[in-house]
Amino acid sequence: MSEATTSPDTFKLHETDTGSADVQIVRLTERINYLTQHLSVHSKDHSTRRGLLKMVARRRKLLDYLKLTAEERYQKLLKSLGLRR
Repeated sequence: MSEATTSPDTFKLHETDTGSADVQIVRLTERINYLTQHLSVHSKDHSTRRGLLKMVARRRKLLDYLKLTAEERYQKLLKSLGLRR
């Protein structure tokens, strides 16, 4: 899958970029994928599930923002992360 090969460095707008929506979405996606695997093993970990849902909601908001402001970057991000929308 493309999730494992995608790094935040690929989407940096400049060398020291850590806060752009692109980079935040990539980092959140990595964390979401990790927590999803964790929850498949530890199904009763409800605090982690709550945190995961909050991260998914935050990523959704960032994606909505990116779609409004930079459609081309949004499409590139969806394609490279394998997200469906």
